[in-house]
Amino acid sequence: MANDFRLPASHSRLTAVLLREWTRMTSRRLYFGTCIVLPLFTLFFMATIFGNGQMENIPIGIVDQDNTATSRTIVRNLSAVPTFKVTRHFVNEAAAREAVQRKEIYGYLSIPPRFEQDAITGKDATLSYYYHYALLSVGGELMAAFETSLAPVALSPIAMQAVALGVSEQQIETFLLPVQASDHPIYNPSLDYSVYLSQPFFFVLFQVLILLVTVYSVGSEIKFRTGDNWLETAGGNMVTAIAGKLLPYTVIFSLIALLGNYVMFGMLHIPFHGSWLLMNAMTVLFVIATQALALFIFSLFPAVALIISIVSMVGSLGATLSLCPICIRWYATRHISFRYDTSQRSHKPCSIPEAILSIYGLRQ
Repeated sequence: MANDFRLPASHSRLTAVLLREWTRMTSRRLYFGTCIVLPLFTLFFMATIFGNGQMENIPIGIVDQDNTATSRTIVRNLSAVPTFKVTRHFVNEAAAREAVQRKEIYGYLSIPPRFEQDAITGKDATLSYYYHYALLSVGGELMAAFETSLAPVALSPIAMQAVALGVSEQQIETFLLPVQASDHPIYNPSLDYSVYLSQPFFFVLFQVLILLVTVYSVGSEIKFRTGDNWLETAGGNMVTAIAGKLLPYTVIFSLIALLGNYVMFGMLHIPFHGSWLLMNAMTVLFVIATQALALFIFSLFPAVALIISIVSMVGSLGATLSLCPICIRWYATRHISFRYDTSQRSHKPCSIPEAILSIYGLRQ
């Protein structure tokens, strides 16, 4: 006597809903684009947008009104800094400022007339640099690069006078840099932008896509008046209907999310110290939780046109809450003057001869 094996009714209903949803997904290219193409493009975009992880070759300009050996040396030193790319030279600051406002360059260095003479004679020689601060990341990079590259220039007059008087380089370095700082960033030692931006931004955008696809897949049943057929296929069981409809998307999004973990922590070598199994499990739970959030929001606003706008806004809050809020700047360019400072650590002004005497320890 043969025994026939049959699936329970709930299993057969779930399979029927799965096959129904799979048919709907494969019959419209919209689902292929939103479920596969857009997430993969987002992953590729966030994995490659930062290049080597640091900003380089930012266009800047030079306003050299001194045209001496010292000013040309300063320009060559700036050109050697990886952050900068000297693209233009201007005859005055007005032309340079207009170029900044047109975003042809993002900053410029101004070397005033008689700069070399004032620096050698110990007068108040000033280098001014300007940078575009409406773009906060670019402005911050330019400010740090200008300060770092121009800092040694401020000490060069004292060093030249001391060398001329026979002071050894070791004595000069001891006086000018009595304490040397050694920076060791703990969580991002390479100061790589991709370490703390690529992975969070990918999952923020990915979350928005999951929210949109989930509410659309459910809302389209109401929009196209196919909800009765959907529930009839599930045997009137709402849990079976929801599980069968969302399970294909859960599998697809989970696989893409796991691929994202591999690309970020494997191929890009973003530091990760923990359990890969736990990380991937949490990633799958992230996908399921995002779908549950989309269903909850849809139950409050069961209108497709309205709910798409709402979930887009809710999803974008992930970027807002994952980064520190930054106030909007009212000014596009910030001016900082970099002065030759011939002062001691007490910040009391002293002349170059007095500084040299301090090197020998002859000044109280």
